[in-house]
Amino acid sequence: MSESSGKSGNFMRDLIAGLVGAVASVPSGLATASLAGVNPIAGIYTSIFAPFAGGLLVSAQRMFISATAASALAAGEAISGVPEERRLDAMMIVTLATGAFLGLFALMRAGRLMKYVSHAVMTGFLMSVAVVVVLDQTMPLTGYDPREGNTLFQFWSLLTNLGDVHLRTVAAGAVAFMTALVLARTRLAPVASVITMIVPALLVLALGWSDVRVVADAGGMEGGLPLPRMPSFDLISPDLLLSAFSVAAIIAIQGAGVSQSLTNIDGKPISVDRDLLAQTASNAAAGAFGGIPAGGSVGQTALNMSVGARTRWASVACGVFLLLILLFLSRPVGFVPMTALAVLMIIAGLGAINVDDARSIWAVGWTPRIATFVTFVAGIVFSLTVAILVGIVLSTTLAVVRAGNDVRLRRLERDESGVLVETDVPDKLGAGHEVMAINVYGSLFFAGARTLAERLPQPDGADRPVVILRLRGHSHVGATLVEVLKEYAGKLKAAGGRLYLTGLDPAIMEPLTRVCRISGDKEVALYAATDRLGASTREAVEDAKVWRYEGEGADKEDANGSTEAGRSA
Repeated sequence: MSESSGKSGNFMRDLIAGLVGAVASVPSGLATASLAGVNPIAGIYTSIFAPFAGGLLVSAQRMFISATAASALAAGEAISGVPEERRLDAMMIVTLATGAFLGLFALMRAGRLMKYVSHAVMTGFLMSVAVVVVLDQTMPLTGYDPREGNTLFQFWSLLTNLGDVHLRTVAAGAVAFMTALVLARTRLAPVASVITMIVPALLVLALGWSDVRVVADAGGMEGGLPLPRMPSFDLISPDLLLSAFSVAAIIAIQGAGVSQSLTNIDGKPISVDRDLLAQTASNAAAGAFGGIPAGGSVGQTALNMSVGARTRWASVACGVFLLLILLFLSRPVGFVPMTALAVLMIIAGLGAINVDDARSIWAVGWTPRIATFVTFVAGIVFSLTVAILVGIVLSTTLAVVRAGNDVRLRRLERDESGVLVETDVPDKLGAGHEVMAINVYGSLFFAGARTLAERLPQPDGADRPVVILRLRGHSHVGATLVEVLKEYAGKLKAAGGRLYLTGLDPAIMEPLTRVCRISGDKEVALYAATDRLGASTREAVEDAKVWRYEGEGADKEDANGSTEAGRSA
């Protein structure tokens, strides 16, 4: 097949994928914007401009950028205190600020930092998002108007006031639920979300249930091409900007996960930082047209790939097709009941609860359990903004604690057959330990260096002890490690002994000898790593034996000299 025919085939696949994505984006966009607490049409605007702008820049060409439940919930929490008539302006500020923060992350090359957010923390966060989505959408599902408060408080208010639910709204929602569940088991499953909107809409129209809230009741469904505009900047506040930072962090973490899970058909490399820039462009475009924050979507990306997307043009085509839908089908969309959108979000939320991940984390141990539980509770009880901040701090803390506690020392010696083996390192150096070689494992940065100091064998009572620390694989040295090594070398020297460091990366030889003020020929002997494993350590062992032998000879001469002097006296 020629290159031109291959490109033509890819383009047709991308067009088809874009059309399917556009149809699927109608219900998901409306439902996500509703979840964010703004006019559902804002979700359509996001679904038009975010994949179009982001698709032109992404390095992971099949990644689909759109509004996600997590970013929508966090953005909705950010504007919850703003008067309803001004929430669209507030949402524009959050979306534009989110894009600005994502751009800052990209310029700082923060993509590589996303790997430090632990799987346990991310699992706890995503589970809290899923649960909050389900609880939050029970209000529009039942037509209940809750009191002020967070999602958990509003859900409790619903449970204690079941007599206030709107029965017709519940009935329409029940029809939507049954439609979705039945179609999920048929060949119509790919378009089940669209039909789930249509069936209850027809029911409400046929029965004349004008008191059931529909999308058109929120206004803005008159169709036409949306025009970019500027928001009211007097709404900018520290709280709003902090919330935008949290939304950006959520998008960056989720987007990095989506980006790194993909490969390009043409084999081109994927850059998380470039994909951060793509999401920056998506949020700038969505914000300018009154949309909500957008990022790499797991569900939409999976759909994009399942329907045959090959390149970035599938996302671009989706934006174009969805714009046509907005121009010519906006009026029918206005008849969709809000309770049907709630059903779609509840189904998505329930599907996002990953029980297998929770079980695997529970099986690992208490540290990941605590990380997952703390992040989950923070998202449920407080807010997703608090949860993501707690998650970032918790991930960082756990990484530091693990690195600090992960230092292991293993003594190197030969068994009776002459094979080199590792054994436990004693707490103290005995008189018989002439030369002790020790393998050092784990991070020696900051807390790890302190842990090393605690686990080194102490020379109290030893006679001219020699300790050889094999540091092969450690390519960085910090001030704390230098201080620990100096203190230990001083203890050995006080006992008449000496410290040897072997397997040293060339990059840390100079800091150890100059910057860190450790002399290579006095307190500490330094040996650079070579291509032959263990060569520098064997050399250090032989040199140490010679040093001890010469020292013992000098001691004997001093002792003999003292005896002769005593006899002369």
